[in-house]
Amino acid sequence: MIRLRGVGKTYEDGTVAVRELDLDVARGELAVLVGPSGCGKSTTLKMINRLIEPTSGTIEIDGQDVTGADPVLLRRGIGYVIQQIGLFPHQKIRTNVMTVPLLYGESKATARQRADELLDLVGLDPSTYGDRYPDQLSGGQRQRVGVARALAANPPVLLMDEPFGAVDPVVRVRLQDEFLRLQRELGKTVVMVTHDIDEAVKMGDRVAIFEVGGRLGQYATPVELLAHPADAFVSDFVGATAGLRRLTVTPIDRAHLEPLEGRTAGELGATVPLGATLEEALAVLLRDDKAVVGVTEGTQFVGVLTPNGIHRALRASLVR
Repeated sequence: MIRLRGVGKTYEDGTVAVRELDLDVARGELAVLVGPSGCGKSTTLKMINRLIEPTSGTIEIDGQDVTGADPVLLRRGIGYVIQQIGLFPHQKIRTNVMTVPLLYGESKATARQRADELLDLVGLDPSTYGDRYPDQLSGGQRQRVGVARALAANPPVLLMDEPFGAVDPVVRVRLQDEFLRLQRELGKTVVMVTHDIDEAVKMGDRVAIFEVGGRLGQYATPVELLAHPADAFVSDFVGATAGLRRLTVTPIDRAHLEPLEGRTAGELGATVPLGATLEEALAVLLRDDKAVVGVTEGTQFVGVLTPNGIHRALRASLVR
């Protein structure tokens, strides 16, 4: 859906922000760009919708080279969510969400219906919040409106620049979970920037780690990234707790399970579904203080997972 080939950005003073970047984002994929300050991740994001013009390379969206397209029309067709949200303070919430559909020539009735549908989708009852102004909402609620407005024109691509960075940690987790639910439901192609490696491995189908100087260090799935960092920089950036992070991204597999036979009912804690993460299974074991956790597939009981099973699963994730 998005293809960058040889994309670079060099400023007039010679500063290289992004260096010869090749990057593909598949249709319906959520790709996260992460790295230290000044590594070019936000510059890369803004080059996709040409808020910043690349100095070299080509950018394709759905097979079309957009480097020569009208930048204003291009941006209207790409959803964009930023940390500061950028709502119009003098407009009511519903009107904020209606902005892009109205620019496209939709009738007010159609734009209003679309706005109400999207407010409901992001968990804001339009009858309650539609006629409020931005300063009457919490930071987390305003961020949800920002997502709704970005989706209003039904864009195929959604760009997000540290969208959850301006809210407190508890609200941030809720917004992350809510957005992952929306992404599963809508299947948009998303490129997201963050400076937080934990957020990156939680949110991303694939994660691109940028190094200072605009060089792409590694682009891989979270499991691959944590298990097999490409070089010393990536290893240092992922950190010494990579093993713990692997718990959050490694799903339970049948190969890691043991049969229930021979175990007493007192050994068994609550159940988790097959495909849940090892972290979720470990949390149940610790919460219930049990020796094993049951694993289900639909309504069927398929086995139990022990601490040794969790250890084997982590070791297996290290094998390419």
